[in-house]
This record gives sequence, C-alpha cells and structure tokens, in this order.
Amino acid sequence: MASFRKKGNGWVAEIARAGFRQSKSFVTKAEAVAWATQTEADLLAGKRGRAPNKPLNWLLEKYSNEVSTTKKGVRWEQIRLSAMSRDEIGKIMLSDLHKRDITEWRDRRLRTVSSATVNREWNLLSNVFTIAMNEWGFLDDNPMKTVRRPVTSKARDRRISEDEIERMLLACGYDYETPPETTQARVGAAFLFAIETAMRAGEIVSLTSDDIDIDKRTARLKNTKNGTDRDVPLSSEAIRILKQLPEENTCFDIASSSLDALFRKAKKRAMIDDLHFHDTRHESITRLAKKLDVLSLARMVGHRDLKMLMVYYNETAEELAKKLD
Repeated sequence: MASFRKKGNGWVAEIARAGFRQSKSFVTKAEAVAWATQTEADLLAGKRGRAPNKPLNWLLEKYSNEVSTTKKGVRWEQIRLSAMSRDEIGKIMLSDLHKRDITEWRDRRLRTVSSATVNREWNLLSNVFTIAMNEWGFLDDNPMKTVRRPVTSKARDRRISEDEIERMLLACGYDYETPPETTQARVGAAFLFAIETAMRAGEIVSLTSDDIDIDKRTARLKNTKNGTDRDVPLSSEAIRILKQLPEENTCFDIASSSLDALFRKAKKRAMIDDLHFHDTRHESITRLAKKLDVLSLARMVGHRDLKMLMVYYNETAEELAKKLD
C-alpha cells in the first residue's frame, strides 16, 4: 500500500508491496498520489523492477567491477565512477533517485569542470542506468532520460606554430642530430612524431619495434580507440625520428602517465599555457589534408565517419584563399 507524508514544502509518497520498497518526493500531493497509483499498477502487471535497498555508489561499484573491466578504457572509466561515488549523488538510495538529483549533480559538476567533461561523465552514468534497467532489472526507468544534458562547447581548433614546436623541443632537450637518451627528450621526439603521423599519445607509447616496418614505411597500430587495427604510413621525418630512438621494449620507452606529466612540465618551461598533446592531432590532420584525399586521410587517422575529420581539420581562411589563386 502507498502512504503519503508532508515534508517541507512538498510531499513524499512511499510504497511497500511484495518486497518492493520505493519512495519519491513531489511538489504536490496530487503528483504523489498519481505516481503511487501508477507504480502499484505496474507492480501488479509485473512491469516494475525492484530497486535494491542500496545507494547509487553501490550500483556504480558493481558496474565498475563487472562492466568497466571488460572495456579498453577501464582505468579512466573506473576513475570517473569512483569520483561519482564520492559525490553527493552517490549517497542517494536507488529507490529515491529522482531526475532532480541528476539536475543538481549536473549543475554541481559544471561549476568545476567543462561541459565536455560533464558530457563524458553523463554518457557513462547513463549507461550505468541502462545496464541496471535492461540487464540487472534494478530500475524501471532511466532518471536521466528527461534531463537536459550540458551544451557542448565549441570544438577545439588549436594549431601549433613552428615557433611553438621549437620552443617545446628546446624545453624537452630534444636535438635533431642526437639520439634522445632521457625520458624528457623522448617526450620531445613523441611530440614531433605525433605531428607527423596524427597518432594519439596512447598509440605512440605502445609502439614496439615489431609494429614498425621500415622498408614499407608503415606502423601497425593494434586495438586502437575504435577497436580495430590499422596501418599508418610513415613520412621520411617519422622514419628519421624512429631511427634515432634507442632499442627498448617499446619504441619511445615512455609510460602514458609520464608522457602527460613531462609534457605539462615542458610546456610550462616553454611558457605555452594552452597547448595539449592532443593538439598535435589537429595540427597533423590539417597538414596531411594538403597531401591526401579525404578517404586516404580518414583511413590513415582511423576515422570511419568523415564528419569526424571536421573536428580536427582546421585550415585557416588565409590558407584556403591561397588555394583559390
């Protein structure tokens, strides 16, 4: 049976029937009664899932252990899930979870991180609820379904100038004529290599000598971001960089975490505040677009959707104007 009680300026409806317990808050008693009536009807018809008497952070941990571990990006996904668990929303019982809780979580996150970050977390959290509904039978609805997601900010179109490249190489201690023996110098080599190949940081640090075919001038990337292998053609400059490197287990002998940390230190020494390592992909694709047709370019950089190239391809109006002569 359903019960109703006044709470502050609103009403709380509570249902306890055949082992199912759930409560929700509403502005008016009429809304509470309508929800309770529909919920009890769904229970009788067998349509309503039974939410465990557990908080959301329990569900996030279950997803982290059982679903995230099957994905390639398990580490970063688990970090995000752990952060959500520590947030206020993680303490809310699944039976009490309401779209207002999602709205408050969204607004709270937007005060500290970008809309792009919140959207990535949004996608993850929404998938948690989808799995909980469709596979585990814990929920009857996705509480995010009717909540407005953050507006995505304008795509980043950062280009890297030749002056910035030289300043970064100097800050890394990289020399065109000398093998990069220190980890910091190999970060400089990886930076240059990324501009030549449009490879992502993770793809670069995972390269081994077995992946490189100097005669064919190709690099084999295994289990890439989109889940497939691909061969990347190598320019003469990319080959030169590879030949400079000492023979190690991986070509650049850098861990992803070290690459990120040392790149940040180098750009600070170079006094370049707004540069990200991933900006090399923008720069590389823009340069490659002058040499390759769109299908060849998509194949090289691993995009199946040609529209995705527009995110990275950023020729200036001045460069386009020169093509019109």
